[in-house]
Amino acid sequence: MVVLITGISSGFGLETARLLSQEGHIVYGTVRREVEPIPGVHYLRVDVRDREAVKSTVQQVFDKEGRIDVLVNNAGMGIGGPVEFATEEEIREQMDTNFMGLVHFVTAVLPVMRNQGAGKIIALSSIGGVMGLPFQGFYSASKFAIEGYCEALRLEIQQFGIQVVVVRPGDFSTSFTASRKKTVNTKAMQAYKTYAESIGKVEHDETSGLKPQVLARKISQIIRKKHPHLGYVVASFEQRLSVLLKRTLPARWFGKILGSYYKL
Repeated sequence: MVVLITGISSGFGLETARLLSQEGHIVYGTVRREVEPIPGVHYLRVDVRDREAVKSTVQQVFDKEGRIDVLVNNAGMGIGGPVEFATEEEIREQMDTNFMGLVHFVTAVLPVMRNQGAGKIIALSSIGGVMGLPFQGFYSASKFAIEGYCEALRLEIQQFGIQVVVVRPGDFSTSFTASRKKTVNTKAMQAYKTYAESIGKVEHDETSGLKPQVLARKISQIIRKKHPHLGYVVASFEQRLSVLLKRTLPARWFGKILGSYYKL
């Protein structure tokens, strides 16, 4: 299969590109900077926030291969801090990268998949896309946006034989933790005295989380499945349980549980 993956410079994207290439797929992956190349993977330099550059990149793949079977929307970033103190620039970067970047690629790939009468779109959301994570509010907002977009998209394009699968990772040990942008605003630290402890807990949970190869194997399985589920939670037992509780408990009860976990 011809697979296009966004954001393969590290973490999920890197390991997914490596595994799928080893399995014999034709893999194209996007990066924004020079990286150590994976043998057999075709690299594409593009910023997912640039709509026209994305269209050109997708056209490159189609011109070379004549089809695109799978799109894995992985590119993303995170901003930590009280939502009150997030700057306009930070909010736009968060939403433009995580949400609009995905929209740009889906919009560019859809004509190809419609014409070939088949395709699979895999969107990486997060458990933060089904529950609002404190001090990661705009990250959660970007993932909630992906959830709603994919739900509508799935209904619109099922008539063309195109599948949409949402993958919701929990805590994973990747470079995402180190690259997260965090507010160092003194006023924010003084006003929200629990912020430092909460974000420290987040980082501890992530660095001791699952390895990205686990998610890569799940994406490989989804690609091979003729009829995959609409969504998957890839996380520890406790985090999978939290998603279940979010769906079943009254909102106030779940809010108390989540707040207690983050010592709020």
